[in-house]
Amino acid sequence: SRKLKPEIPMTGIDNIPLRDEIELEAAVRGLPERPDVLLVNGTGLDHPRAAGLSVHLGALLGLPTVGVTHRPLCSDGSWPGDKRGSVSPLMQDGQVVAYWVRTRQGARPLAVHGAWRTSPETAAEVVLAATGGQARTPKPLRLARQLARIARASDSVEASCSPE
Repeated sequence: SRKLKPEIPMTGIDNIPLRDEIELEAAVRGLPERPDVLLVNGTGLDHPRAAGLSVHLGALLGLPTVGVTHRPLCSDGSWPGDKRGSVSPLMQDGQVVAYWVRTRQGARPLAVHGAWRTSPETAAEVVLAATGGQARTPKPLRLARQLARIARASDSVEASCSPE
């Protein structure tokens, strides 16, 4: 049997569902202060068209962005040394589009992507500054994940308590 997907409008650049873009853009615009740079759980230049989610969201917001993922999308390169702050380039079509970044000694490195108005080198510096050596992932992304978990738990409790 074939599953049908609901019709979701897609953008021309990255085929990201427009609904998701609108929600992400609204969330960032709803922040009490505009950030200097936005860390995005998504790719940037490491993308078939150099237009991953972090590039796209940065363009929509006019805000520099950095992509952070657990693995590269299209690029490849060897892991960096084991010491915190070690980096190793991730190459795509002969260009550096991201870096493996060791944010904590002994921890698996993160793929850190240049994105909207940020180079891969700047992206690596931003992520290292946002981790502080204590955690593997940057603090803003850790806090966002914690808040998302709390919101999902709250939604599931409300749903189970609602009369049908």
